[in-house]
Amino acid sequence: MSAEPDAIEAVDDDAPLLEIRGLRTHFFTRDGTVHAVDGVDLEVHRGEVLGLVGESGCGKSVTSMSILRLISEPGRIVDGEIRFKGENLADKSSKELRQIRGDQISMIFQQPNASLNPVFTAGVQISEVFEIHEGLSRKLGVERAVEALRRVGIPDAQQRAGAYPHELSGGMAQRVMIAMALASGPELLIADEPTTALDVTIQAQILELMSELQRELGMSILLITHDLGVVAETADRVAVMYAGQIVEQATTLDLFADPKHPYTVGLLGSIPVAGARRERLDVIPGQVPNLIDPPVGCRFASRCQARIDNDLEVCWERTPDLIEVAPGHTVRCWLHQDPMA
Repeated sequence: MSAEPDAIEAVDDDAPLLEIRGLRTHFFTRDGTVHAVDGVDLEVHRGEVLGLVGESGCGKSVTSMSILRLISEPGRIVDGEIRFKGENLADKSSKELRQIRGDQISMIFQQPNASLNPVFTAGVQISEVFEIHEGLSRKLGVERAVEALRRVGIPDAQQRAGAYPHELSGGMAQRVMIAMALASGPELLIADEPTTALDVTIQAQILELMSELQRELGMSILLITHDLGVVAETADRVAVMYAGQIVEQATTLDLFADPKHPYTVGLLGSIPVAGARRERLDVIPGQVPNLIDPPVGCRFASRCQARIDNDLEVCWERTPDLIEVAPGHTVRCWLHQDPMA
């Protein structure tokens, strides 16, 4: 009788920790329906860092909020599955989700000072994680909070635990957010632009801290950013998002060495490289399509020089599928698939 559970456990270990299939999250406004996330497929494996990149407004943050079912009106998840450890989060009750959030899945938001409650000290806010998920008293929770602050490298942790958010620098507030997110030892950390509001030196410190803690705890990270430099330093794999859809996925090494989608090529060409002799950085012409009325075909078609060079009329007519073009490397582009197939 004991063999069967072992077999099930083996299957679970091989499966992705997080698996998203066909996710669609729309916002129903007076002007029309915004297709913010429109058919996203993603996997995050155990112990890996997946970078989700794309320009502002492409749907990265909406994807992350959808995972935790934190979308509020006028937004709504209209289709798709979000499976965490094989279980669909869409089937969970509000009570079950509250137990998962901050415990098995944690999130670091943009703008740490704005994300912290201004009327409670750092120690009390971290303590709430232990009170909710472990049933500790406030006194014991604050003691554990001090330990959590020490873990993320905050000096004078006892004193900082008694500080209010307005008394903390941006870098210090972000460390408090990380301490709070990791307090219960989550299996998945969602980090939404975790270094956007910080100066370059503090950014590097925060990213190194996250990498150290990820290796130490063996957790998975979904790192959401518009900064490909951050991805290059941190992520194992990369998913590139454009206008509500994933257009390319690959290992970080493969994506930077051999990008397949014209949008990815444009993004990489817009990054300044130390020592490179380029008179000017590449610019992607045109604008992101209106997601209230997205185009019928490829959403990048109006900005794509490769479409023009290859005279691909199909780009206006049909949306390409996300297909595998090399082991572990998928792309959504008519350059890499037969329109007649």
